[in-house]
Amino acid sequence: MEIYEHLQRMEAEGDRIRVGLVGCGQMGSGLVHVTNQTAGMQTVVISDVDVDRPLVTLEALGVPRSGICVTGKVGEAEDALQDGKCVVTEDALLLPKLESLDAVVEATGLTEVGAAVAWNSILHSKHVIMLNVETDVTVGPLLHRVAQKAGCVYTAASGDEPGVCKMLYNFAGTMGFEVVCLGKGKNNVIDFDATPDSCREEAESKGMNPKMLAAFKDGSKTMVELAAMSNATGLVPDVPGMHGVKVDVPDLNKVFIPKEDGGILNHRGCVDYSTGKVAPGVFAIVTTPDPRIVVDMKFLSMGDGPYYTFYRPYHLCNVETTVSIAEAVIYGESTIVSRQMVSEVATIAKRDLKAGEVAGEIGSPDIFGRTYTYAEASARKAIPLGLATGGQATRDIAKGDMLTEENFAPNPEMFVYKLRRMQDAQLAMDA
Repeated sequence: MEIYEHLQRMEAEGDRIRVGLVGCGQMGSGLVHVTNQTAGMQTVVISDVDVDRPLVTLEALGVPRSGICVTGKVGEAEDALQDGKCVVTEDALLLPKLESLDAVVEATGLTEVGAAVAWNSILHSKHVIMLNVETDVTVGPLLHRVAQKAGCVYTAASGDEPGVCKMLYNFAGTMGFEVVCLGKGKNNVIDFDATPDSCREEAESKGMNPKMLAAFKDGSKTMVELAAMSNATGLVPDVPGMHGVKVDVPDLNKVFIPKEDGGILNHRGCVDYSTGKVAPGVFAIVTTPDPRIVVDMKFLSMGDGPYYTFYRPYHLCNVETTVSIAEAVIYGESTIVSRQMVSEVATIAKRDLKAGEVAGEIGSPDIFGRTYTYAEASARKAIPLGLATGGQATRDIAKGDMLTEENFAPNPEMFVYKLRRMQDAQLAMDA
């Protein structure tokens, strides 16, 4: 049965997928609204460090204050859910403990919170949908393996660019095409000096967190997204940080192809991005050796070949997340997972860091990310971007230099650090 029909039937029968959400910012709040209008689905528990945000979100949907229980206790939360109320809590780790929930969506963008929520949800056999790609590129392979053993789904979300890129990748592969390059549009040139202060006015005009906007502008988000695509498909960054050239949609299949055919790539099988008129879309450049299919593609107005562009002109972020929720709960299927570490987002100093200084979060004035192959990053002993927050410089680090094990120490008390150590040990045994 198709997902839509399944959800319609659930709604008609008075049954709904009960969703818990961690992080009620711009993306999370929007997701609550989407699940509210989706048949067979409802967000019934919301966690945020600022409980006013989920309260405002629920009240905007017409939920009366009397229909909301604010609590940090499992028993009270379960009783409220049984009474048909929604639950709001400051405690993100309350959600994995609630038997009434079918799935947990993590939408904080913070690796420490994301790792803890995902890990504990899996231990309680809860499906986990990550609107937190930062965590996935740090410890995604471990979380995927543990979820498989626990009999539940761990997945990044449809709507985020890695998720919709993976759909294009699967689409192409199902028809037997070779994917030469998989990528996304970025709507601005990278500004490595972007900070929350420099982005504040624009962020506030868009209803965004200034730190989040800084993470987009300094390229960290793009690096994270492309690393996730890489780790899910095996495609690699052609050069550190990718090319990121300005190319519009009609020319994508003329540029993101091998050099011997007039493009910029050193080889086939890459991930990359364009700052031309591509965003908010994603693309796959594909090819086929079969001359008959080349004839068919020309007949179908796809061009003369041998390279073709599959282009999706949009990604709907949180609005599409319901698809991943439904696929996980109904079919036990993931949208996109990091099965291996093909790429790593290394941490680069955004400013001069003095010995003893503590690094801030992604998007802070301290650090940004750049994607390398996992092999190169490992050889250089790079500090993964997802482990840098809260760590300390052990030597002076010049602006633009990579944070490495020789000049920087992550905080060993961070939960995400402990998971990463477990993952590194497993990957070493697999090698």
